[in-house]
Amino acid sequence: MRSKILCVEGKYAGTPVFAEHLKAKEYKVKVALTGKGALEAIASFKPHVVVVNAPSMRTTGYRICQSLRDSKNSLPIILICEEGSSPSPNDIAANEVLSLPFTVRKLNNRIKALLPMQSKNSLKVGPILLDLEGHLVRCQGRKTHLTPRLSHLLQVLIRQPGTVVERDELFREVWDTDFVEDTRTLDVHISWLRKALEKDPRKPKFLKTLRGVGYRLDV
Repeated sequence: MRSKILCVEGKYAGTPVFAEHLKAKEYKVKVALTGKGALEAIASFKPHVVVVNAPSMRTTGYRICQSLRDSKNSLPIILICEEGSSPSPNDIAANEVLSLPFTVRKLNNRIKALLPMQSKNSLKVGPILLDLEGHLVRCQGRKTHLTPRLSHLLQVLIRQPGTVVERDELFREVWDTDFVEDTRTLDVHISWLRKALEKDPRKPKFLKTLRGVGYRLDV
């Protein structure tokens, strides 16, 4: 099945448009001319990635990205900005930001990095998708390679979403030991997982600590 791209772009003269180029890359592409049109298209078209071409609509695109994020939190968004503009994805509701000029090849590479993984041997909960064979996790549009132990740790947490998994259970499952005195080992592995899952590991949204008890995956 072809990957589906929702391209939010207008036809403002003098700015590049990308929908036709993406169709040539054998994506299934739908064009929305406005942010409101994009919201309507998401429900019926069910895109894998949204590309917001802000210069083609004579806007910054920030409000469009935020409205898309509010309605479909886990949908990957690429924001295209005018030349000289370089906002951080952490400051706006987009996974990737590209400033003109750039090649279609570069845009295509960014899209590929955000597409869903196609492994049959995977676990998914909320925005988190774990490839059990490749030890690869995707969350909020990012892909991160994990060590086998980190992959095992995340697997245990994914299988019990919303439930507090106690520290001694994690040691038994992941390290195959009842020795739980070395708390630093588990803490370090949790911090590595947060770097893979969270936009701000210091303020985790998904992987929560219950002090003195264990950890809970909130999705």
